[in-house]
Order: sequence, then C-alpha cells, then structure tokens
Amino acid sequence: MSKEMEFAIFCVESYKLYKALTGKQTVELFNRYGVFDYLREFYNVLHTTGHHYINNDIDIYLSSRGYNVNLGQAVGKIGD
Repeated sequence: MSKEMEFAIFCVESYKLYKALTGKQTVELFNRYGVFDYLREFYNVLHTTGHHYINNDIDIYLSSRGYNVNLGQAVGKIGD
C-alpha cells in the first residue's frame, strides 16, 4: 500500500471521528467533493501536520466546494 493511500485512510478515520460519521458516509463525502484528489495533490504538505490541522483543512476545503460543514449538508449543487 502506498504512503498516499495510508494517509487517505488515516484522514477518513480521523474525519469520521471528528464529525461522528460512519466510514461509508465519510468516503461518500470525500468522493462527492473531491477530497481524495485534494489529499493526493497536497500529500507532501499535509502528511507532516497533525489530525486537528488536517480535519480543519478538510472543513475549509469542503466549505469552498459548497458543503456546509456545520450542518453536514450541501449548500448548492457542485458539478451535478
């Protein structure tokens, strides 16, 4: 397994606990909003930070893509 894949799994597990989601919900959210692509693109920077920073960064990324991280829902349609 690649280091990038291990990091993506770590991020899913961390974000799942942070937002009280299931693994399936987290993976679906990450797929819908391109979080896996974001994590892969910025792996070199993000993997050196802690889980609090990463969770916050994912929240910022999701917000920029139209997802309301406080309510857990899409604000508008993205790419549908």
